[in-house]
Amino acid sequence: MKKQYVTLNLENINRVPVLQHRSSHRKSLWRAWRQLSRLQKNLIVTLWCSIILVIFYWVIFNSQRGLDDVKSDKHIKEPDEDGQKVHEDVDETFQKIPEIDSKVVVDKLFVEEPVNKKPIQIDETRKAQPFVPKPQETITVRQRAVVNAVKHAWTGYKKYAWGHDHLRPISLGYQDWFHLGMTIVDSLDTLYIMNLTKEFGEAREWVEKSFIFDHRNDDVNLFEVTIRILGGLLSAYHFSNDGLFLEKAADLGERLLPCFEKSPTAIPFSDVNLVSHTARVPRWSSDSSIAEVSTLQLEFRDLSRCTKEPKFEKAAFAVSEHIHKLRKPDGLVPIFINPNTGNFNFDSEIKLGARGDSYYEYLLKQWIQTGKTVDFLKQDYIEAIDGIMKTLTKTTPKRKLTFIGELKSKSRTFSPKMDHLTCYLPGTLALGVHNGMPNKHMKFAEQLMETCYYMYKDQPTGLAPEIVYFNYEPEKGGVDMYVHSQDTHNLLRPEFIESLWAMYSITGNETYQQWGWEIFQALEKYTKVANGYTCINNVLDPENTKPRDFMESYFMSETLKYLYLLFSPNRRLIDIDKLVMNSEAHPLPIYSY
Repeated sequence: MKKQYVTLNLENINRVPVLQHRSSHRKSLWRAWRQLSRLQKNLIVTLWCSIILVIFYWVIFNSQRGLDDVKSDKHIKEPDEDGQKVHEDVDETFQKIPEIDSKVVVDKLFVEEPVNKKPIQIDETRKAQPFVPKPQETITVRQRAVVNAVKHAWTGYKKYAWGHDHLRPISLGYQDWFHLGMTIVDSLDTLYIMNLTKEFGEAREWVEKSFIFDHRNDDVNLFEVTIRILGGLLSAYHFSNDGLFLEKAADLGERLLPCFEKSPTAIPFSDVNLVSHTARVPRWSSDSSIAEVSTLQLEFRDLSRCTKEPKFEKAAFAVSEHIHKLRKPDGLVPIFINPNTGNFNFDSEIKLGARGDSYYEYLLKQWIQTGKTVDFLKQDYIEAIDGIMKTLTKTTPKRKLTFIGELKSKSRTFSPKMDHLTCYLPGTLALGVHNGMPNKHMKFAEQLMETCYYMYKDQPTGLAPEIVYFNYEPEKGGVDMYVHSQDTHNLLRPEFIESLWAMYSITGNETYQQWGWEIFQALEKYTKVANGYTCINNVLDPENTKPRDFMESYFMSETLKYLYLLFSPNRRLIDIDKLVMNSEAHPLPIYSY
């Protein structure tokens, strides 16, 4: 058989097949893609986009988390089941954390540079005010119980939320509102007054090393930061005569000023960015709350007097002067005001509860703080109290409980609804009478005190709900006071205890001490947990209070501080003729204007 041969051309064997393979591979992929349905194509595109977003988020998250680990002065574990970051023991890790240059961190995080401000010149030679009391050397059994409560709350906060705004004592985590270590700064003067030198030293060290503003590109609320943080720093300065606190207060004051400077009217914007110095109205409204814009003046005035920089007082007091010129039927104000127009929103409610309360409080306290020299503050206050008694006050038919209701938005019809917040008013009224206001205000205060007491006493837990309603029409029958299901929560609020202290301080009536002791025991029984204290959701059921797992900064700043002062054998441990409490219970000196 004849052999047959096949000749192979091996030229370019290393190149041609490869190119042909690649070309055919691309064609097969494209052909496969074109053969897919529209649904399949959309699913593939969505999958790839999701993968890219996950990778991007992971990079950003871990970068930011690394910065948070350093700036929190703590080692942070992975989030627990509730999504809260939980801390390790600080003692094992604190020394491992390197010091960082805050400016470097800011440059990495933000594009916009901070606005350069003229530095505040602080008088380092200033001596301690002679009226500042020294801590009590001996305390009563009831005061000791309150001190133990503060130490219990502080221990839980230090262990699980140090450097953060609020403690979550059940899940053993924290909540940040403004990332300013709010509980620490808010508690400074409480720790000082109670002679808790170790805890005060811990707080002071944190303020010195970690209380910096150029670390969060977040907006903060002017009102809350002023009464809690600025007020806390100033009060700590007056008590300790430590210039560190004034230096921090001055820096903060500069960063809050844009709320006034950026507004086209005397009414400040509600929110400000402490890094970029930008200010704006709240995201949920074009208006600001009347209580928020009119509850800044004590703190900004004191800052001006301490730093000899009049701009702080000038900016804040211009708000009061502006509101004084506005029309106020019966001296009462709607709860919203527009910073762009400078006018009230007359469609909003009139009330002494949320968003309205401290406007009336600061009329009196400003007048006192300025040495009773600003007449329009006194006039506006008296007119407002007369309006409250005439328009908002009713009495129940059975127990004759005097209460303060609200005027609804637009219709101005009366609502027999009273917030627990309103229970600050008896103490304010008593303070006014102590400073020469009409004697009828004291009778009104005593009547309101009884009502506020029964807001606690009538509940099975002995703790007041957030809101109560009253039956003031005899023909309707039923109970005098009732609580709606959505209002049964207790937020560890201080307002009634503040009034108990003020009334006891002025009258010496020991009944107010007993009422305060009953409330403190209820707090111990129903809100104390292993690592702090918590707000609860249901004051109507002692067996199921439904803890909220949240401890507000004002619990130590106000609630426990006022209880400690209330139980003191020295009714004037805080001398109300030389000091005036701001809305967060931070004592500030009284000046002559």
